[in-house]
Amino acid sequence: MQELKKVTLMLPADLLARATLATGKGITPTVREGLEAIAAAGACEGLRRLRGKVKLTINVDELRRD
Repeated sequence: MQELKKVTLMLPADLLARATLATGKGITPTVREGLEAIAAAGACEGLRRLRGKVKLTINVDELRRD
């Protein structure tokens, strides 16, 4: 089980209302989804920085046979 951390946030009411309306969920799940999206974007950026620096030897035809 993951360790949980309780936080207090000061957020603009209209932003929170729009975000919860967009997700259709409560405050905690909405904030969690937002944090996960930011973390995923950071991971994608890290992968983008590796573009052209990692050489892969993949035979697509061989992969398709599996």
